[in-house]
Amino acid sequence: MHRSSDVVRHHGGIALAALIASMLAACSSAPIAPATPVPRNAEPPAPSVNLSGFPLPYRQGYADGCASAKGAARKDNDRFANDGNYSMGWQDGLAMCRRR
Repeated sequence: MHRSSDVVRHHGGIALAALIASMLAACSSAPIAPATPVPRNAEPPAPSVNLSGFPLPYRQGYADGCASAKGAARKDNDRFANDGNYSMGWQDGLAMCRRR
């Protein structure tokens, strides 16, 4: 049989671990993005969402759209008009990062 102090100590430890994890997550913000769009051959900075499995142009568009939501507009207009993956990623990144 558990004593009430053992239960409180156990659950208190879990709560403390969760608090520390959330504080660390808040501190690990994405680096400030440059004002120019992500180059076609470069991997964009890691977003706060899991984009593994998405094509590189989508991830690049997402990074540019998210950066646009947070400050100066970043968009490769040629790619936006001609690359469906880039434009969809840009729109998704803009929408998701505006919500935060």
